Amino acid sequence: MASQSLMRGVALACAVVLGGCAGWSTWEEERTVVVPERVAGADEYVVVRGDTLYSIAFRNQLDYRQLARWNDIGPSYLIYPGQVLRLKPKPGVVVERERIVTGEIESVGIDDVAIGKPRAASPDSPPPRMPPAPEEPPQTAVGGYRWGLPTAGSVIRGFGEGGNRGIDFGGSDGQPIFAAAPGRVVYSGNALKGYGELIIIKHDELFLSAYGYNAQRHVKEGDVVTAGQPIATMGRGPENRPMLHFEIRRSGKPVNPAKLLPMPTAASAR
Repeated sequence: MASQSLMRGVALACAVVLGGCAGWSTWEEERTVVVPERVAGADEYVVVRGDTLYSIAFRNQLDYRQLARWNDIGPSYLIYPGQVLRLKPKPGVVVERERIVTGEIESVGIDDVAIGKPRAASPDSPPPRMPPAPEEPPQTAVGGYRWGLPTAGSVIRGFGEGGNRGIDFGGSDGQPIFAAAPGRVVYSGNALKGYGELIIIKHDELFLSAYGYNAQRHVKEGDVVTAGQPIATMGRGPENRPMLHFEIRRSGKPVNPAKLLPMPTAASAR
């Protein structure tokens, strides 16, 4: 009888301990849940831990400066978990017209009418001039630097092939990945689906470069890197083969890296 009472006591104690542990675990999970500051709409995004303004802009093919302006974010570009960001300008607001001057986006005027409602021209107004078509980025980029190859190896998938937004380089497990140009690391993590362990480097006000499917990242956000500096080691891509996915973005839009990198003629023609 005494032994049965003792067993019941031990069982009760275990139940209390397990219940307490379960409650602690649940509390921990609830504490780490990101609660949006408001309900997000169709063209909005809720910031989660690990996000940066640059990574969100990169994911959505936006210029990070536009994203900051649309959401009244200051030059520090600080965001916080739960913050709801607009991925498009508000409907009916004024539209900024921009031009590129010495490599920077510079505002040259603001339309004083809503989107889709052009200003009526006066009889004495000259006919509107169409802006020139954007030029391909020059071999020497805006900051005066030249691009270098991010790794040794052959191209296994070129720009535009199967919707590819960059170039995929083959190689071997663990081979070094280099910064293609000098700049500052603005993202180093694995929160962007489809890129694995990813590094994004800001080179100037126009250009970013991205390095995906790394095995190990050797740099963190905020690090200043030089051209040719080892920043990671090659990992494996979706097909379980060693590869580097490399992109160059100009004002948030993918451009063909083969037009900037010192690649063989055959690869540049892709």
